[in-house]
This record gives sequence, C-alpha cells and structure tokens, in this order.
Amino acid sequence: MRKLELKLQAVVAWVFLMRFQSIWVHGFISNSPLSPASPPIAVLEDNPFAPSPGAVVGGGDEDDGHLEMKVLIGLTVVAAVLAYLLVSMICLYISRSSRRLAKGRNRQSALACTDPEQGLSLHKVSSKRSCSNSVGKGKRRVAFVEYETLQSGTNGFSHDSILGGGSLGTVYQAWLEDGSLVAVKRFNAGDADAERQCQNEIDLLSRVQHPNIIGVRGYCAHEDARLLVYELMPNGSLNTQLHGHFKGSALSWHIRMKIALDTARGLEYLHEHCSPQVIHRDLKSSNILLDYKFNAKLTGFGLAVTANQAQNTESIESSGTPGYVAPEYLQDGKLTDKSDVYAFGVILLELLFGRKAVEELSTGHSQSIVTWVILIVTQLISVPIA
Repeated sequence: MRKLELKLQAVVAWVFLMRFQSIWVHGFISNSPLSPASPPIAVLEDNPFAPSPGAVVGGGDEDDGHLEMKVLIGLTVVAAVLAYLLVSMICLYISRSSRRLAKGRNRQSALACTDPEQGLSLHKVSSKRSCSNSVGKGKRRVAFVEYETLQSGTNGFSHDSILGGGSLGTVYQAWLEDGSLVAVKRFNAGDADAERQCQNEIDLLSRVQHPNIIGVRGYCAHEDARLLVYELMPNGSLNTQLHGHFKGSALSWHIRMKIALDTARGLEYLHEHCSPQVIHRDLKSSNILLDYKFNAKLTGFGLAVTANQAQNTESIESSGTPGYVAPEYLQDGKLTDKSDVYAFGVILLELLFGRKAVEELSTGHSQSIVTWVILIVTQLISVPIA
C-alpha cells in the first residue's frame, strides 16, 4: 500500500502542477473539466502561447511584462504547493482507510484472493449437462447460467440489448429470472483469442473480490458459445463518460477525484494483496466501469497475468492498448506492476484534461496525451523568466 501511495503521490502531484500551469498560461479556466458542464480542453495549436481573443500583442511596457512573469512564477509555485498538500491529504485518507479495513481484509483473505493461478476451466464445463450449479474452489462461488436464460433475457441477443462491444465479443443487457438486470459478455465463437481471454477472466474473477473490481455473477458454456455474466454498471465506462456524447459533463471535479481513488484502490489490491501479484496489463478508461453512484470498478481481465507468469516473457505475447502501454514494455517486453501504474497515470491525464489517450490530429497523424503534455511542459520550461 505504501508503495502505491508514493507512486500515486508522485504522479498526481506532477499532473496537478501541469494542470495549474496550463490553466493559467493558456486561459483555459472557462473550458476546464473542473466545471461539470464544460467540454474537454481543446487541442492546442502549434503555438500554445498564442494570445487569447481580444488580447493586445506588443506595445506593452517591458517592466510590466517582467512583473507579470514574476507574478506568474509566484502563482505557479503556490499552485504546486497547494497541489502537493491536496495529494498528501488524499494519500493520508487512503492510508487511514486501508488500516481500518486491514483486519477485515485479513479475515477475508481466503475469500478475497485465493491463488489466482488456480481457477476453474471452461473446458471442463463445455456442456451444460456436465457441470454443477456453481464452481469455484474458494468460498466465493460462480453460478452456471443456462444458455436459454441468457438468450431469453437479451431477447435473442437482439441489437436493442447491446451495451457495447469490442474485437473479441459483444456486451448485452439482460434480465435474469430473478428479476435482476445484468451485463452479459458474449465472446466471439471460434475465436481462439476470445476463448483464451474468456478463460482467463473466469479464472481470475472467480478468485478475487474487492469493491473496486467488477463482480462476475455467472458463466455459460454452450456448444461453442462462451458467455460471462457481470453486475450491471449503469453509468457505463469512464471512456464513454469522458469522450462520448456528453463529453464529461456529468463528471464533476469531486467525481473525477473519486474515480481516480477507486481505480487506485483496485490496482493496489491486485498489486499488494493478491498472492501471487496480479498485473492487469490492459488498464484503460474503457476498462473502468461506473455504477449509479459513479463508484469505479476495474474490468477487462482477459490479458491479466500473475507476477509468476510475467517472469516468463517467452510465454507472454506483447499486448495492450495504444496510448496506455508503458515504454519499457514496448521496448523490451519487460512486464511489471509499473506497467499498470503507467497506464493509471494516463487515465489521470484523461481525467484532468478531458483528452483521449490518443487523439487524431487534423494532419492525419495521431498524438498520445503523454506526448501532448510533454510538449506543453517543454514549452513552459523554455519561456524566459526575465
């Protein structure tokens, strides 16, 4: 926990400082995501220091310019100190909360994370007639759900029931027989990657339990169909909230901070409380789901591995989502928990600036949010003080 606190403190303090500098220098206060109804910050032009509309360029007193620059530097220092104090308070809150829950977590250790390398195999339940009503070696059981129940609950997997999807499958909204509303992920039939990731998710999620990790309610293996049943998250993904139709208008500053803390708690659980350690490997805004109170939960564990598996780089294919993959992982395939921390830093930048992890530019090229921030910082440093 202490290690993640230090990582969180370093990353958040840095991006907070950049945020305050960017707001002051570029006059983006009116467009800041700190305001619930504001759109994401616009992409900077080639000259991020271009004057705001109506500003008078040139002709000013040189001494006044020097004075303004000194005031700017003073305000930047004050902003940095305030940001550091705020982050320290957040980390202190996490630390105290964790200590209060430590005893409870220890008592639930057998339930919460019982050897993620030992899971249940879908190959053993390829027929609904050959499986029991629930599976899972720990106290937490994952129920088998009849295919007909899911087919009926999604109205025959109709288009109207679709919540989203990706390259490996489609997610549907479904009503179960007990009247509960759930999300059903149907993996593409006959797709070896989809089969492998489905197996990986059920292996891991049947072993872990945490308030900030998505709960799996059931599974289904019917002929060549593979389906997982999750708790439904009414507010969708963080990616949809930030970059969808409403452009983050529902995410106040308080909610954004809450999402960041929830994500950190889920990540801290995987890294510090699971034995062996679990590395998510595909942490991104679309894999952070939000419930009706905007509590955040991690999902998308199809690529997750344990620390023991990560040591054998030959058996793990390089994968991940562009914009979130750590540079050292791209360069030499070295996979550690720091790869997840890098992705978490990218998510913090998304929350702060409202930009996508990778933006398409008008020139036809793309630019990562990390590159964008580095360019801003470089230009800020190059501004002469006097």
